[in-house]
Amino acid sequence: MTADLAEALAVAAGIGLLIGAERERHKGSGPARSPAGIRTFTVVALLGAASMLLDSVLLLAAVVLSVTALFAAAYVKQAQDDPGLTTETALILTLLLGALAIRAVSLAAALGVSAAIVLAARGRLHHFVSIAMRQKEWNNALILGAAVFVLWPLLPDRTIDPYDVLNPHAIWRFIVLMLLIGALGHIAQRLLGPRLGLALTGLLSGFVSSIATIGAMGARAVQTPAQADAAATGAVLSTVATVLQLALVLCVTHPPTFLVLARPLACGLAAALAYAALTAARSVHSQPGAGLQMDSRVDIKDALLLSLMISAILLLSGALSAWLGNRGLLLASFIGGFADAHSTAASAASFAAHGKISSQAATGPILAGFTANTFSKCVIAFTSGNRRFAMQVFPGLLLVAIAVWLGLALN
Repeated sequence: MTADLAEALAVAAGIGLLIGAERERHKGSGPARSPAGIRTFTVVALLGAASMLLDSVLLLAAVVLSVTALFAAAYVKQAQDDPGLTTETALILTLLLGALAIRAVSLAAALGVSAAIVLAARGRLHHFVSIAMRQKEWNNALILGAAVFVLWPLLPDRTIDPYDVLNPHAIWRFIVLMLLIGALGHIAQRLLGPRLGLALTGLLSGFVSSIATIGAMGARAVQTPAQADAAATGAVLSTVATVLQLALVLCVTHPPTFLVLARPLACGLAAALAYAALTAARSVHSQPGAGLQMDSRVDIKDALLLSLMISAILLLSGALSAWLGNRGLLLASFIGGFADAHSTAASAASFAAHGKISSQAATGPILAGFTANTFSKCVIAFTSGNRRFAMQVFPGLLLVAIAVWLGLALN
């Protein structure tokens, strides 16, 4: 027996022992007990390995059918007690993994351990799916899955417009990124709960929408004046999320452009954190209160609207760039930035990725969009909150924008 064969047989036996031990713990007792335990699983795993050693696919298929027939009969016998099919399915999987160990030992071992983990986490998984996860969150997960695994692969990975700027595959990649960031922010809020308070809720909600977060914080400051300082801290921290999100968008769209803007973004991030620390120090004596729960549903209509907005910005940028050169792209980015800084950043980075402009030339439009978005946030802070809230948030927003431009000057 060679060393490789001995290793494969040991892994096959180990898979049977591991999954069998987990099933043995849930085997039960008496007439209703499961018909398979640790010994049965180990023998079946070795049976699969032996079938593969004989190099007969027909034999392996026959063994699988035989084991399936045996457990089908056992299931019918116990059907009145609704025993489930987990053990039977796990046994067939163990048989196949034992066979796989002869051909791909590492893969078989990884799948065996993964199967044992899933089986052992039965209670937690049932609680998560049945109780912890809300119906709306399950719908969100399905929509996100469709966006990633159904729509994205179907979109053409080429430009389809006269200005050679609209790439549906690249646009949808940006949409998927934004949806994932929003979903992760929502998960973090759910896991940490109301213990976050307004400050950290502002940071996490900023990944969903910084402008919406500032508006919600302004409304909280009006409704509960004792929490105005904490709400201002949360509003400024949402800009931290904007900067981090912008960096991630650039990394995904065109890494060389991100490298050019790494220092400006780092300066903006440092300024946002420093100013948030100052406002947090002032809010130490604020009345405690639960954080806000931002709406972070994954709406396919919102995703389509966002993709249309990005497409419009790209077309406008392409047209103005063709007519006015780099000044046209700068103007289009500034206009688009009032609605969303990330869309304009993705548009300018896409121009650089397609070789239409250099990474250095893309920095101006990106920061112009970021600046316009800062103006939008200032307007929202003023209209949603009171004067005290606005005067606390304004300096932080402007400081971040100035820091970003200074960082560019230092490049």
